[in-house]
Amino acid sequence: MNKQNITSLTLWVEKIIIMNTFLTNSIFFLSALATGSGVGFLFGTLQNAAFRRNKKLNKTGKLKSELNLMSGSLSRVATLLILLVLLQLILPFLFEGNTQWIVSAGVVLGYGWTLLKQLNNRTSNKA
Repeated sequence: MNKQNITSLTLWVEKIIIMNTFLTNSIFFLSALATGSGVGFLFGTLQNAAFRRNKKLNKTGKLKSELNLMSGSLSRVATLLILLVLLQLILPFLFEGNTQWIVSAGVVLGYGWTLLKQLNNRTSNKA
């Protein structure tokens, strides 16, 4: 092998390494975003179900006090936090470097999606 062949082989190997790094980072980014979105969507769905239950209790007159609206919200938030801790233990690669911020952004996107759907339903019912 001459020097030119070795140089071209080295460049080829470097391109493969760069491509593998890019693909790996992309997979980590997408999996962190998907995981966070799933958690946020689950939390938003639980909050929406509790809202509908409280609304139904209010319509039937079974809601005795405004303080009863808050019952269960602490347990739902605690469930969200426990789920995030479990994710950190089960999938630690999602929380390395700057990836934890992507998981957090996914939680915001997932929860925001449920809030947007809820807002959309309210505005379509009023029209």
